[in-house]
Amino acid sequence: MRAPAHPLFLIGCGTTSQDASAQTLGFKAWNLLQMADMGLPVPPCLVLGTPWCQDATSRAAAAQPGTWRAALSALERRTGLQLGHRRRPLLLSVRSGAAVSMPGMMETLLNVGLCDATVPGLLSRTGNPRLVWDAYRRLVATFGEVVGGLDPHLFEAQTEALAGARPTQDLDFTELRTLTQSHLALYREQLGTPFPQDPEAQLAQAISAVLRSWDAPKAASYRAAHGIADDIGTAVTLQTMVFGNAGGRSGAGVGFTRNPSTGEPGLWVDFLFNAQGEDVVSGRQSAHGHARLAAILPLAWQQLCDATARLEESLRDMQDFEFTVQDGELWMLQTRSGKRSPLATARIALDMLDEGRITAQEAASRTAHLTEAMLQSTRVVGQAGAPLNPLACGVAASPGVVIGEIALDEARVQARQHAGVDLILVRPEADTSDIATLQQAGGLLTQRGARTSHAAVVARQLGKACVVGCGDLRIDLATRSVTLGAQRLAEGDVLTLDGHTGRVYVGAARTEVEVPHALLERLQALRSQGA
Repeated sequence: MRAPAHPLFLIGCGTTSQDASAQTLGFKAWNLLQMADMGLPVPPCLVLGTPWCQDATSRAAAAQPGTWRAALSALERRTGLQLGHRRRPLLLSVRSGAAVSMPGMMETLLNVGLCDATVPGLLSRTGNPRLVWDAYRRLVATFGEVVGGLDPHLFEAQTEALAGARPTQDLDFTELRTLTQSHLALYREQLGTPFPQDPEAQLAQAISAVLRSWDAPKAASYRAAHGIADDIGTAVTLQTMVFGNAGGRSGAGVGFTRNPSTGEPGLWVDFLFNAQGEDVVSGRQSAHGHARLAAILPLAWQQLCDATARLEESLRDMQDFEFTVQDGELWMLQTRSGKRSPLATARIALDMLDEGRITAQEAASRTAHLTEAMLQSTRVVGQAGAPLNPLACGVAASPGVVIGEIALDEARVQARQHAGVDLILVRPEADTSDIATLQQAGGLLTQRGARTSHAAVVARQLGKACVVGCGDLRIDLATRSVTLGAQRLAEGDVLTLDGHTGRVYVGAARTEVEVPHALLERLQALRSQGA
């Protein structure tokens, strides 16, 4: 197939085409380019621009090795590694990225290029068998889900059978090797073909899958809800892997340069040691705040503080960023303007004006849509005839208070929402496929997950109260019931969910509206300047 004349871009390889723009690179890769130009530590990458997504012919051509082999050679020369090399294998993350941010709506594959033949080379290069087998089992499971269309719970069931109650971070390399072999057998059994052992074929199929995810129902629903055109397409970024799962001095994190709920200055970070980025953003694991990172890896923490300060200074807005620490070394993987609550929108714009980062005209433009009602917040103040004792407490991920019936799945939400009932979606973890359901519910409560997961980010954008990582929550779908602390409740029972504090109460709590008078005065003063 003759490849269309669409753009390819190299970042961190010493040269980038003058035709690069946010529209052709997608904002994810465009911001990678900005970070690389600032001298921040960015893993080198190759980008297939958004025009490759425009039609079936372009998408098919994008998956042909002849399209990107020459550009990939430049990336290989830059890294000293080679895709499929038995001693010095190059591993890639394959990421989506449209010109408009769509958190978690499209697919990502990590560790592409790992196979039976390249395992010994990665073992020799890293000296870390646990890293190698953890990366391989992740690739097989993700490839089966994203490329093969398999239910991810098939692989998760194998993991749970081997690990029991232990987190995967506690598995040793022999257990991870056994798990990888189980995943490979499951892949063959379910799809009738073995997992591809040719790294070039892996990469071609991964590119196709990422481009195909532009049309996934959850991505289409997100675009429809946010007025994003269907024809802008996604770019595909092939980025050199860095490994947050390399041991106790490694990890993956996601954060904001300011609190996205309140706008308060200061880094707001979730971090998981010995993990990869998908562990944090997927919502399947609960993450820690930055205190452990700062205590255990103070140099990496200081580097992160310095890097994110430069990002805010250069990009002139609150940033949502992703990073990896490998053996104590910081790598920046993404930055973008962060999704935030209306209250945070006002606070951040006014603070940035006071700091001299933006003009009064810019601050006024960023806050023009805000009304007094949007900036008010509801607070829990008591319960009728009973002390205010929470049943359980999780991590506050999106502000607000919602009183509603427990709903355990999409069908229940739709049925009761049509009856005009307020609802709280209660899930083990929130996947981005739950976003359409969350739009109909008043709030979200999860057993696992991090406040920076994609679902929590979108909940803030939608103005939904959200509490994640509630360890005292247990869900029993067989009996359509939940246990919160010591109390068992049925689906349909009423809860009060406090997204400010992370507390969960049985029944309907008394609430009152809080008005941010000082912030409203600052906002009125800004608007008076332009009157």
